[in-house]
Amino acid sequence: MQPEHTDIPNLLEDLKRTVRQALDEDVGSGDITAQLIPADREARARVITREDCTVCGRAWVEEVFRQLDPELKLRWHCEDGDSVTAESVLFELEGNARAILTGERTALNLLQTLSGTATTAARFAALAAGTGVKILDTRKTIPGLRTAQKYAVLCGGCFNHRIGLYDAFLIKENHIAAAGGINTAIRQARGIAPEALVEVEVENLQELREALAAGADVIMLDEFSDADTREALALAKGKAKIEISGSVDADRLQQLAALDADYISSGSLTKHLRAIDLSLRIDL
Repeated sequence: MQPEHTDIPNLLEDLKRTVRQALDEDVGSGDITAQLIPADREARARVITREDCTVCGRAWVEEVFRQLDPELKLRWHCEDGDSVTAESVLFELEGNARAILTGERTALNLLQTLSGTATTAARFAALAAGTGVKILDTRKTIPGLRTAQKYAVLCGGCFNHRIGLYDAFLIKENHIAAAGGINTAIRQARGIAPEALVEVEVENLQELREALAAGADVIMLDEFSDADTREALALAKGKAKIEISGSVDADRLQQLAALDADYISSGSLTKHLRAIDLSLRIDL
């Protein structure tokens, strides 16, 4: 597995579980406010974005309303990954008023969060445009929304690092110390899962040389200076891919992308997101 390769269908396997949990925490034993509305009242509604954004979360929204009332009809005006402008209608709803209002907050919470992630990813992708570097996410995701956020990163034009602790090795400082060194750690990794990608985080050029000698597939440079990064790239050429990490934000991304590494990873894609301002308007 290479960091940029992710099987999108696998990211959606837990969608029903995610939505069910989100509805359970909001609806609980029942929406008592929705009971103010006659049970057979029909309504139409529109969801509007108050700001420019990259849309993500259609499947999660659809699953919210499917679980509440499969008879509700949704009509989308955009696709995941589309860039839309403020005041655009994202989708329309028609059906039982109680179901629409009960699902409103859960649907918007998921849509605004995933669209916020995709919007950040789109901004990072634009900053790296024209370079050969791939912008990767990390495991710094909202608990319970790992696969959803990683899907959103793809919608924004960036790429996925490993999904979790199970699909690739990422040997960091504490692993190296506990295993007895870089060479020992990599050798053991090859024995545990021969087909898995092995990545090693290094803090200086000497550790980089050790990782190269031990046959790491990817080497993550943690807080390297630009000068040391250039030297690391020269040393690793043809031997291992290089990933830049540490203090990567939008302000520094263009400078780092110009160094021409294979990857730049940033937790900012998922952990520093700002939810998009959305609004649901209902017509009875």
